[in-house]
Amino acid sequence: MLPSLRVGIAGLGTVGASVVKLLDRQAEALASRIGRGISVVGVSARDRAKERGVDFGRFAWFDDPVALARAEEVDLFVELIGGEAGVALAAVEAALCAGKSVVTANKALLANHGMRLAQLAEEKNAALAFEASVAGGIPIVKTLREGLAGNSIERVYGILNGTCNYILTRMELEGLSFEQCLREAQSLGYAEADPTFDIGGFDTAHKLAILTSLAFGTVIDPASIAIEGIASISLADLEAAAELGYRVKLLGVAQRTPEGIEQRVHPTMVEKSSSIAQVMGVTNAVTIDADAVHELTLVGPGAGGEATASAIVADLADIARGVRSAPFGLPVASLTKAPQAPMQLHKGGYYIRLSVFDRPGAAAAIATRMAERQISLESIVQRRRPGAHGAAAGGNIEPSGAVPVILITYATHEKTIRQALEAVVADGFLAEKPQVIRIERE
Repeated sequence: MLPSLRVGIAGLGTVGASVVKLLDRQAEALASRIGRGISVVGVSARDRAKERGVDFGRFAWFDDPVALARAEEVDLFVELIGGEAGVALAAVEAALCAGKSVVTANKALLANHGMRLAQLAEEKNAALAFEASVAGGIPIVKTLREGLAGNSIERVYGILNGTCNYILTRMELEGLSFEQCLREAQSLGYAEADPTFDIGGFDTAHKLAILTSLAFGTVIDPASIAIEGIASISLADLEAAAELGYRVKLLGVAQRTPEGIEQRVHPTMVEKSSSIAQVMGVTNAVTIDADAVHELTLVGPGAGGEATASAIVADLADIARGVRSAPFGLPVASLTKAPQAPMQLHKGGYYIRLSVFDRPGAAAAIATRMAERQISLESIVQRRRPGAHGAAAGGNIEPSGAVPVILITYATHEKTIRQALEAVVADGFLAEKPQVIRIERE
């Protein structure tokens, strides 16, 4: 049997501790499967005295993660510090420069520095593995990079943030307001004290940037992603969606179009019959549309110590076997900078909720503005009168004298919708800013 792969782990939070526990629990099975052992030999964290439920005293302790990354007794460096720069970036660079392979769960680091780190890994003949960076325990990176290598991918989309999916699920099933569900998510540890990164869509965007590169062989370009969060979603929207046969999810979508690669993160209405609509709570899901397999959906835990540790240990096992895949599926020099399709050119169906003053001519004016831009309406629904949504139930109450009107459009361009709504607003019949949610159909 080959000598054990000697591992150094920087970052000993829930995931780091879970990795050590999993390696302890599966030590014999892993050695049998891969023909060598995997041994943790060094660790690093900010607080040596913190209780983590694991005996870290058996490992060499490094106060400096960079020193751990460079240590001669370490063959492979695991980065679980987090953050797109600072010590996490410095430690990963130090490991790669020393010719050591790296395993990381850091999507922000990869989204912002992935191309440069992949190039460095190639130059040093080291592996850069990051299965845990997207969708936790779902093996989506290996699926796109290796499992579907014989496919041409047209679209990849999914629920990539468990916090947002939990909030939307609780709102829908319990009739709770966004604010109530957010506080609950924070109390359960699903959301941070400052939840902006999650609910603003930025976490999903980092993960989508990685998936886009893997799916389409392109250079990572997070700046090209159109991003909207879920803070504007109300109970009125969720109730209307349910009545119309839809469910609202925060999706990250990357799609090949005639204009280029479209990358977008936003609340989306999906048909209740679709597989992705069934994914509730903190669970993640990714759907891939490809020419040979057609549609493939992977569902599983998107976060948590055990699930993320599972993905990290899978990468460790590959590297221990001697597997060396190009981090993003192709050598960095072969990745292309694909034309980015502007969001204004996005074409699809739209849900539009208008708070319309109950005045003569209002409905006709709205219909005229839509017709002027050749927007075909699939349905028009006037919702319940003001006061029907009880404040005690967390619902929305329309402004005095206003009536909620729901429009569902057939496929049209984003630019066209925005122009029509600007004209509707200018006509003065609306009590509030229009709510617009895109519809994604399988």
